Amino acid sequence: MSPKPVIPRERARRDVEEGVDHYLKEGAIQAALGFVDALEDAYALLGRHPGIVGSRYAYELEIPGLRSRPLRRFPYVIFYIELEDHVDVWRVLHNRRAIPAGMQERD
Repeated sequence: MSPKPVIPRERARRDVEEGVDHYLKEGAIQAALGFVDALEDAYALLGRHPGIVGSRYAYELEIPGLRSRPLRRFPYVIFYIELEDHVDVWRVLHNRRAIPAGMQERD
């Protein structure tokens, strides 16, 4: 079975840009690059195995099928839904953020 494309929504792309900007403002260029690498690795994994993680927030947020995957080595969580033809990434939120409130800002 071939991997599904992982397609971030506009808000998820902005979340990533904000994360990269944060690291760059702190002068942590290597951290910014590592963040992007970790995100690309996570997207590749989700494309191959979208059901690998649980649906912890699906019930709480009343979003059927919502799954979350923490990012390795970085304090971010990827929120996504597996669709028939792709993985729909809704948000990439810092784990110190109020997750339910952050998910209300959907596209």
